[in-house]
Amino acid sequence: MLARTAPIPLAMRRVLPHPVGMAQIDNLPPLREVIAAHGLDARKALGQNFLLDLNLTSRIARAAGDLSGSDVLEVGPGPGGLTRGLLAEGARRVLAIEKDARCLPALAEIAAAYPGRLEVIGGDALQVDPLQHLTPPIKVVANLPYNVGTELLVRWLTPPSWPPVWTTLTLMFQKEVAERIVARPGSKAYGRLALLAQWRTEARIVLTLPPGAFTPPPKIDSAVVHLTALPEPRFPASAKTLERVVAAAFNQRRKMLRAALKGLDPQIEARLERLGIAPTARAEEIDLEAFCALARDFG
Repeated sequence: MLARTAPIPLAMRRVLPHPVGMAQIDNLPPLREVIAAHGLDARKALGQNFLLDLNLTSRIARAAGDLSGSDVLEVGPGPGGLTRGLLAEGARRVLAIEKDARCLPALAEIAAAYPGRLEVIGGDALQVDPLQHLTPPIKVVANLPYNVGTELLVRWLTPPSWPPVWTTLTLMFQKEVAERIVARPGSKAYGRLALLAQWRTEARIVLTLPPGAFTPPPKIDSAVVHLTALPEPRFPASAKTLERVVAAAFNQRRKMLRAALKGLDPQIEARLERLGIAPTARAEEIDLEAFCALARDFG
């Protein structure tokens, strides 16, 4: 395939081989050059691990599905590799929230290359309300900083009402966190996060990345999880009651349910038997439907 020497219309852009093994998806410099020019060494305190291969960032963007009719929220864009992938893949508009002020000039260069399609907010994603800056439908796509990834996911899964403002979440986590999100009953990874995610979404791992894909390389693999919001939860239950029951069960996951849940009801053994749940079972053996039934029984 011939190298491109002039701007290419957005609809015709495809990932092309780059002479140094990276990918060229737009007319901006390779990410290694951007990082060098702006002095953007990744900082452990901010949970930063930069993904520099634009071919991989484009794959993540494509995993989110058709972006052309959606606003996209990105948290922790860093030097903007995924941001560029989202824009090149046709996102209607991207809102990027970046805590590290050192990255803002690099992101401003991307905004200039995609006029009117990228807004950058400098700040902490845990403190910023993005809804003031987004127009539905909304997708969330992010290589989340390791130190806030799970907290952000839980917030997105527990809005005041359902369905949420977002249609899909396409998020990169440490692989062990990703496996907890999609885990099934009976596995060691199965727990509160799996139940929370699977109650209201369809969740699957769509991509796994080795440490060497990042700069600096983390000590473990990473994985991208795609979550699609369901119109309504799989089984009826009060969100607060379900969370209370699940938390009690898994806070003492090595205990049998009759012991782990005794604090919720001194007569829990009789309640479990009436619902057809074995009092001697442990939390990791109980599926989502049974937990929802128990939550409904508590009212």
